[in-house]
Amino acid sequence: MNIKFEYLKILIFLGAAIFIACLLAGVTWVLVPKRYRDQKTSPYECGFESFGEAKFNFDVQFFIVAILFVVFDVEIIFMYP
Repeated sequence: MNIKFEYLKILIFLGAAIFIACLLAGVTWVLVPKRYRDQKTSPYECGFESFGEAKFNFDVQFFIVAILFVVFDVEIIFMYP
């Protein structure tokens, strides 16, 4: 059988999968009611207003400890066959 027909089957399958995914996403976008409430649009839903900035600098030691933990954790996993 020709190689072009083998790839054609894959392309048809991918096209059908993309079509079904887009169709389902479009149907839910049309059918779901769009109700915006104050609680949903507020930046925080934890009961109090925000304080400070969301961005702040981490200490470099935090990253060093995290990387060392990952390295030694992987090493210990490989010790047990």
